[in-house]
Amino acid sequence: MLRRRNVNIKTVKELDAFPKVPEPYVDKTAVGGTFSIFTILTIAYLIIAETSYYLDSRLQFKFEPDTDIDAKLKINIDITVAMPCGRIGADVLDSTNQNMIRHESLEQEDTWWELTQEQRSHFEALKHMNSYLREEYHAIHELLWKSNQVTLHSEMPKRTHQPSYAPNACRIHGSLNVNKVAGNFHITAGKSLSIPMGHIHISAFMTARDYNFTHRINKFSFGGPSPGIVYPLEGDEKIADNNMILYQYFVEVVPTDIQTLLSNSKTYQYSVKDHQRPIDHQKGSHGSPGIFFKYDMSALKVKVTQQRDTVCQFLVKLCATVGGIFVTSGKYRFIRMIYILLKILSCINEFTGLVKNIVQSFWFIVCCKFLTPKESKDDQKHAIPPIQTI
Repeated sequence: MLRRRNVNIKTVKELDAFPKVPEPYVDKTAVGGTFSIFTILTIAYLIIAETSYYLDSRLQFKFEPDTDIDAKLKINIDITVAMPCGRIGADVLDSTNQNMIRHESLEQEDTWWELTQEQRSHFEALKHMNSYLREEYHAIHELLWKSNQVTLHSEMPKRTHQPSYAPNACRIHGSLNVNKVAGNFHITAGKSLSIPMGHIHISAFMTARDYNFTHRINKFSFGGPSPGIVYPLEGDEKIADNNMILYQYFVEVVPTDIQTLLSNSKTYQYSVKDHQRPIDHQKGSHGSPGIFFKYDMSALKVKVTQQRDTVCQFLVKLCATVGGIFVTSGKYRFIRMIYILLKILSCINEFTGLVKNIVQSFWFIVCCKFLTPKESKDDQKHAIPPIQTI
């Protein structure tokens, strides 16, 4: 039979199999508390910095051959010309000699060239914003690619009241799906008429005074909208100082594939050069007055990829940073580091004093042996002996 033993509860409470830190090592001091607060603030700052770096994705740009040659190219157009719609015509003719305007037509709307105060303010803001983006695009392009805004401006406001005179301008707007080859979109005088070898514009009943190709480009883009694309032609306005004038825009279109963390899209960027010249057949400047957009496709495409570290990489970096600060921030380890630093400074001070004593001794020997003046030596030879007194 087992005997019943009396167990002392105090003995059980004092029983501990784990070693304890000696009491002198856990004394609370003002210096230790201050250093602990500083360590906590440092760790919090590093956690915030690492989290911000993880959330801030990076964009990678690279060029690839464009193999999607069978796709269609979408052209978005919104142009106002200072001529009535009955006197002008718009067409798209590509390098395969195919007139795409027969398949899809653009809308032509009679309007007034003069803008209202609200419309003029909107257009000037669009012009200023587009000019700023073209100049500073290298500095803010990542912000535009990462933003969720499809466009940086809204549509032009509608007219609240109509002028008393008849419309004197034509707004041509809409979208066209054309072949992905070189071509030109042009607006010139007269309506177009298709012929077996192409097309012609009939303007037999118009005089030179009826021509006025002053125009305003509200929108000219390719493909779908994208927040990282800057369209150089939007917000452009040309005032013709001559009735017979030819405007030419040479556009280089670059396909662009965008792969973000949430979606994939395909769009187009373009660069443009513009030229204008008056038409004067007597001076040898031939051609047809009008507005011509000659576009060409690039053989390479730009692939934009949004990249970010994985969750495992983020956690490893975060644990390494926090653990390193926590391990190296012990109070006594910090004091030991200070003590070692003071010892090093003391050794340096002693070594400096030793070098100083050696230099001083060497200088004293040199001065006594070689730099003693001769006059003092002669004075020592003829010195008066001391007088002895009785």
